[in-house]
Amino acid sequence: MKVFSVGRKVLLGLALMGCSVVSGQERAEVLLETTEGNIRISLYNETPLHRDNFLKVVGMQLYDSLLFHRVIKDFMVQSGDLNSKHAKPGALLGSGELDYTTEAEFRLPQLFHRRGAVAAARESDKVNPERRSGACQFYIVWGKLWDDRRLAKVQERLDTLTQGQVKITPEMAEVYKTVGGTPHLDGQYTVFGEVTEGLDVVERIQQMAVDKNDRPEQDIRILHATIVKNPFAPAPKPVKKKQISRKKQKK
Repeated sequence: MKVFSVGRKVLLGLALMGCSVVSGQERAEVLLETTEGNIRISLYNETPLHRDNFLKVVGMQLYDSLLFHRVIKDFMVQSGDLNSKHAKPGALLGSGELDYTTEAEFRLPQLFHRRGAVAAARESDKVNPERRSGACQFYIVWGKLWDDRRLAKVQERLDTLTQGQVKITPEMAEVYKTVGGTPHLDGQYTVFGEVTEGLDVVERIQQMAVDKNDRPEQDIRILHATIVKNPFAPAPKPVKKKQISRKKQKK
């Protein structure tokens, strides 16, 4: 699955800071145990379609043993390619997906591509004008620090790509200047969660040496993905006690 960035075609990945950017209702959480360490992800209730889909895919154990197949320094790390589980060294990856997509859930200016944000990869605008998300590939943002001049350039680009609908607010700009991220993706890819623990693991992964296709030269793998908290899971049905008939009770 391919997505576009400013000046290059890429498969994307995001990451947020440990502090939460949206407060309120209790959130579902997923733990990614990787070969580089653990990454804990909190899922946003403001993007319920993506939240529930991610929980579904994790519950199906589809992420277990998949690679971080695309890594770009100072940008993102990406996983979720179903073809990566048994991929041979050097094989080109990025096309393994499930056979459905999820409607875009853009929630600007609350949810944006700050460092540590988790977002869904997707096909390009050319074949996917509604910017629907792929079913299982996701990325974690690392990004870089921005200044006012470069943010102004990004805003010009966003005005073209989104017909002026996406604006970098002063609050967003301050985060991009002090925390970092990838502002040129705002309003184009759905942000649906954030890293709450393990941002140091993301930093380490994004620094790994890669080949010409941005695949790490040394395999970095999700060993196991687990739902560690889900306040939206249906309550278990009460177990009915077996009724013993009076005849059976008599000796």
